[in-house]
Amino acid sequence: MISIVAVEGIQELEEGDDLAAFVAERAELEDGDVVVVAQKAVSKIEGRVVRLDDVVPSERARELAGGTDPRRLEVILQESVRLVRTRPPLVISETRHGFVCASAGVDQSNAPEAGMLVLLPVDPDASAARLRDGLRERTGRFVGVIVADSFGRAWRQGTTDVAVGAAGVRVLLDLHGERDRVGYELHATVIALADEIAGAAQLVMGKLDGVPVAVVRGLDVAGEESARDLVMPADRDLFR
Repeated sequence: MISIVAVEGIQELEEGDDLAAFVAERAELEDGDVVVVAQKAVSKIEGRVVRLDDVVPSERARELAGGTDPRRLEVILQESVRLVRTRPPLVISETRHGFVCASAGVDQSNAPEAGMLVLLPVDPDASAARLRDGLRERTGRFVGVIVADSFGRAWRQGTTDVAVGAAGVRVLLDLHGERDRVGYELHATVIALADEIAGAAQLVMGKLDGVPVAVVRGLDVAGEESARDLVMPADRDLFR
């Protein structure tokens, strides 16, 4: 049986906070658990926040702002390596991590205070690994960690949480060569396990409830893959 439990009671996080200690104090972890943590929680403790008052917008940012605050667009440009599509003030871009997403992952919601933006972690896989190691030191348990963020999806309304960082878990389940119940051999079925776990955890974490961590139990997904394995290779990207 699979269970998904919110880890409640974690304070508003600040740069330098020990998230592993907070989780260990509030959750009874077991070997094989997957700890899902909101990207913004990781970004806050790693200091990945920007004050709009410290941003000077470029002319390009002003062009893309479309009547909105050009300082936010400037930060999006700084976090992007490639603009995929723009329709001011909307920007879809590729980040340094290889993620193609809206606004390069830059977000104002759930920021520490008004007038601030939260950016993606510099290396979300390394962030996940640090949390995994910290939890192992404090609890003695061998768990997986997923750093989750909300992404939109092509051809679909709404957002869902996906894995932007991972440690101690398999992120993909490759079913090539397996056969279904009638004997058909699968040729192109690869399941994004880490994304499915992230999306499931979001159901108990919510967006407005101030719950940045959930524990998923009952899955056999231990492994050593990274969220970078979920990024579509350029040679397979038909829309590049």
